[in-house]
Amino acid sequence: MVVKVYGPIKAACPQRVLACLLEKEVEFQIVHVDLEAGDHKKPDFLLRQPFGQVPAIEDGDFKLFESRAIIRYYAAKYEKQGTNLLGNSLEERAMVDQWLEVEAHNFNDLVYTLVFQLLILPRMGKQGDTVLVLSCQQKLEKVLDIYEQRLSTTAYLAGDSFTLADLSHLPALRYLVDDVGMWHMVSQRKHVNAWWETISNRAAWKKLMKLANY
Repeated sequence: MVVKVYGPIKAACPQRVLACLLEKEVEFQIVHVDLEAGDHKKPDFLLRQPFGQVPAIEDGDFKLFESRAIIRYYAAKYEKQGTNLLGNSLEERAMVDQWLEVEAHNFNDLVYTLVFQLLILPRMGKQGDTVLVLSCQQKLEKVLDIYEQRLSTTAYLAGDSFTLADLSHLPALRYLVDDVGMWHMVSQRKHVNAWWETISNRAAWKKLMKLANY
């Protein structure tokens, strides 16, 4: 069964799902959704995702939205196939869930705000809010200091193996490193930088970057 992933391949949340499917060796089809044209707000798409956001998936008759719910689903559905992304013990699985929550609530929103202010608004011919950018940057510095401490004791966020906790960070980290001129926030932190170098060089992520023409 081929999984249909609805969303643009260059968008962060669809990339989270696609990276997971590649790690799990699950065949998929990308169904492009043109965000600039407002396709995600049209009635046919809202039947798949009532909040008008990407991605959404169709797996036979099963439909699901919200990228972190999707990656949890596929990591469990194909637990014995491809990379084990759930953790190797009950405690490690709990740590995976913990760091997925951290990524969603403490990390991603700050990076998204920076991307919106520094990248998306200028593309629309508008000026970003420099005060808001500085505030988000300062908050993100503190978050990454906590990551630095954590990664000084473990190779990956949930322990000694690559899991959903690490995978879920990849799209936003790529924006931070490549698109908004804040590479130093990663590079100046020894352990965060080593972690980024390791996870961004995984075969599945490199394949996705090639598919996305990066």
